[in-house]
Amino acid sequence: MSTHHKDSCGLHCLQVSSLTVELSGKRIVSDVHLHAHCGELTAIIGRNGAGKSTLMKAMIGELKYKGCITFSGHGGTPTPHRPRCGYVPQSIELDRSSPLTVQDLLLCYTSRWPVFFPRRKKTIAALKAHLQTFGADGLLKMRVGALSGGELQRVLLALAMWDHPDVVLLDEPVSGVDNEGLQVFYELIDRLRVQDMLVVLISHDLPFVREKADRVILLEGGCVAASGTPKSVFATEAFERAFPVEARREAE
Repeated sequence: MSTHHKDSCGLHCLQVSSLTVELSGKRIVSDVHLHAHCGELTAIIGRNGAGKSTLMKAMIGELKYKGCITFSGHGGTPTPHRPRCGYVPQSIELDRSSPLTVQDLLLCYTSRWPVFFPRRKKTIAALKAHLQTFGADGLLKMRVGALSGGELQRVLLALAMWDHPDVVLLDEPVSGVDNEGLQVFYELIDRLRVQDMLVVLISHDLPFVREKADRVILLEGGCVAASGTPKSVFATEAFERAFPVEARREAE
């Protein structure tokens, strides 16, 4: 587990205070508090329907919410703008027969010119170099629809990191990814943390959370049922209610 401490935050941090989300008159997330720091991995866990994805969608501005989201820049001074968020969703809808390549996908995001326009060699080299950081440079010419789950998630992570975001938000990014792809993706997350990125991850992979997360937020019924280090959260009654099988293993 990382040795970072909340008082050592020298770059930036994200603070969510009293965040509440209502959809169709029903409260989905209620009074959530979350404090995430650079160089740390904050994991959000909970059973299906606990409000995890709703919370993250509110954090990226996709859903309206009540409450406060404060982003602090260098030195801990709050900034007047929303943080730039790199977001990797749990899944995306794809037309597997589409001729769209990884290169086309990146060009759609990084350029205002239509993808069928010819590109300079320098532009393509820059795309390839960026993908190489995520172990995906060999995928540049592949069709997006032909990628494996792990390959697609590496490409989406590279896309999320293109604009050097302040915060990286990952919504169960390894769902459906095989074991090899899982390990590669987790190594990339570790690398981001070492580079002092602020990473917030929704995950059902409790062994990974226990081993790698610095902070854990356990949601239950849209509320924070427990928060703290993995060791402290995994020892709570709330964790035992949410994950009885895993809690028994922890006790053994």
